[in-house]
Amino acid sequence: MATTTQDLSGGIPLEREYVVAEKPDDGIRDAVNVWIEEENGLFAMRVGVEAVGAQWDRHELWLDVAFADGRLYSRRGDGDTHPAYGPGGLPTVRGTGPVRFECVEPFRRWTVDFEGPVARTSAQEILEDPGFTEREWSEIAFTVDMAMAAIPWEPGTILPEAAQALGGTQGDYMSPRYEQLFRATGTLSIDGEVRRFRGNGLRIRRTGYRAFAGFWGHCWQSAVFPGGRAFGFNVYPPREGEPPSYCEGWIIEDGVRIGARPVVIPWLRRLVTGGEDVSCVLETVDGRRIAIGGVTFANTRSRGGHVLPPDWPKDWPIVQQSHAVYTWDGERTTGMIERSSKPSVMEL
Repeated sequence: MATTTQDLSGGIPLEREYVVAEKPDDGIRDAVNVWIEEENGLFAMRVGVEAVGAQWDRHELWLDVAFADGRLYSRRGDGDTHPAYGPGGLPTVRGTGPVRFECVEPFRRWTVDFEGPVARTSAQEILEDPGFTEREWSEIAFTVDMAMAAIPWEPGTILPEAAQALGGTQGDYMSPRYEQLFRATGTLSIDGEVRRFRGNGLRIRRTGYRAFAGFWGHCWQSAVFPGGRAFGFNVYPPREGEPPSYCEGWIIEDGVRIGARPVVIPWLRRLVTGGEDVSCVLETVDGRRIAIGGVTFANTRSRGGHVLPPDWPKDWPIVQQSHAVYTWDGERTTGMIERSSKPSVMEL
């Protein structure tokens, strides 16, 4: 567990927590994204703001609130950009329209607030039609306080072969970024029905150029456990006759992060709305095998990217964002998983 005296920056400069305040060059993105899972596995959410240089006055918004019973509330669009400067005069706010992120204390505490209409749908409907027409709406409001629980992970900094892979084209799929696990407390209101919750989450800060041409799939999982242990990894599928694919992971035990490689990976092979086995095995750099059980409680096909430019490959990867219950030596938690695979390797 994190303490008040523990340095949670992981050596990353504090300035990287601050948002880009002025319009950057076209093609540059400055994003704040979070995954949040209620600790009992009844609901989860993903919310993010993408500030894109070419449309700086109206940042992009995406939101999904998914329940284990299949209900889904989903919104995509943009809104008026919020001023970037917070109460302390520093660029700590990334907001658009109804959503506002704020860095309260770098690498320690963030908040996110939302209030506005969100389309009602279901995980099954999005699975069948990721470009569904928004017809019915609910009024949703939430306030979430996020207390960071581990040092951040910057992809490409743990394993030398991972750094080499990200040094080329494969690095363009992520853009410069880091991820940090947290504990969450908050309130969620849907059409006036309010629930208080506790949960876990993953925060992503991403700033820079990002390109997707040539992308062929991935598997990304991460979670923090009640006792303080944590794990995470991201891996691209291997390709015959091609350079090694990006593959990198880690575990945290007793506050120490140890590099690891995922060796049993739950690649996306079918689309279901929940209850899918996403267990994995990581092999640490000191030779141990860490088996982590996982079962999804909410699977949502990504609504982004369903309309592809005409010159893009037709076998473009399908993306699914999910939330899972994980177990490690009997200890239980909730966490995230995102995967993508080309339709040609899936059972559709």
